Amino acid sequence: MNSTFLSWLAHGVAPLPWWGYVVVTFVFTHVTIAAVTIFLHRGQAHRGLDLHPVVSHFFRFWLWLTTGMVTKEWVAIHRKHHAFVETADDPHSPQTRGISTVLLEGTELYRAEAKNKETLEKYGAGTPNDWLERNLYSPWSWQGCGLMAAIDVILFGPIGLTIWAVQMAWIPVTAAGVINGLGHYWGYRNFSTDDTSTNIVPWGILIGGEELHNNHHAYGTSAKLSSRWYEFDLGWAYIRGLEALGLARVRKVAPKMKFDRDKLHADLETLQSVITHRYAVLSRYARSLKTALAAEVATLRERARRGELADDHLPSVRRLRRWFQTDVRQLAESERARLAQALESSKALQTIYAMRQELAALWERSNDSREQLLARLQDWCHRAEASDIVPLRNFSRELRTYS
Repeated sequence: MNSTFLSWLAHGVAPLPWWGYVVVTFVFTHVTIAAVTIFLHRGQAHRGLDLHPVVSHFFRFWLWLTTGMVTKEWVAIHRKHHAFVETADDPHSPQTRGISTVLLEGTELYRAEAKNKETLEKYGAGTPNDWLERNLYSPWSWQGCGLMAAIDVILFGPIGLTIWAVQMAWIPVTAAGVINGLGHYWGYRNFSTDDTSTNIVPWGILIGGEELHNNHHAYGTSAKLSSRWYEFDLGWAYIRGLEALGLARVRKVAPKMKFDRDKLHADLETLQSVITHRYAVLSRYARSLKTALAAEVATLRERARRGELADDHLPSVRRLRRWFQTDVRQLAESERARLAQALESSKALQTIYAMRQELAALWERSNDSREQLLARLQDWCHRAEASDIVPLRNFSRELRTYS
């Protein structure tokens, strides 16, 4: 064998310094992340944007090479997750299946649900069904990964197998594990959604913006996942770039909350705004009542010090706020018991919690007319402003300025 052939066997046709292989691995895996968040998630699953056919097919081809995922399967499973979030029918909830199971066996959960024909038919509508999908991408899904292995080895030699192994593990770890697992288990919440979704970190860079998972559950069809001024969604930056080039069209983003400070009474615009921003409303409620909760916890602790109450189950302000921001159905049985005990010990806490539950029930009354819902909202504001809890009165006065 000549030296050129031996060099090719050892280093491939594109030899690089050690740091070059690190850069290539990062770029390859990042393109995969971009394909998942832009094409599969925001485009296909939620219809938040339309992509130019060239871009759409590039992402589809790249995902075939690097993940073996079938578009219809991924979209159907993700839509079912939203439809049954945190229930036994959720394909990958750490609340029902355990955090370790979702973190370590997320790919197995995906494969199991992908075999459910009912899931694919009910939730996979509108996904690509062209000749390539029917004859290549779907029936030969894992052959693409084999082709990627060959490409990596040809380009970089034996180390290409290491690059390929990282590529194959990237989505199972970051998406199936981190987002589906930690994204419903650990982090911070901007919105009091009816699930346990969290924002893992405010800078959506490594996973293309998917780190902002609570924001996504609050406004599921939005093509933009960042919400606060300090949050950054890299996937949204890519989408805006594609849009500037005429390669994408944004269809939906989360609406902005508006206020009319001259309003004296809640009207139909207020009602619509409250329903549209319902998760933000509940989050604002918890923040607005923070001082009232702190004052009442201090009162309870003083009563416990005097021997009027047992202090072994008194909650901290932080824990109480979390309970008030979470649907009671999502709390563990022990936490529900402690919440009930705290409410029984304080009339003020009872009022704050009951008013919160009434507000949350407003958008669950699907059989009521808009006029009936408005009457309920106006009555809620009247009772809130007649209470002796100052933060509750202030919150109600702000609520009726929503427009």
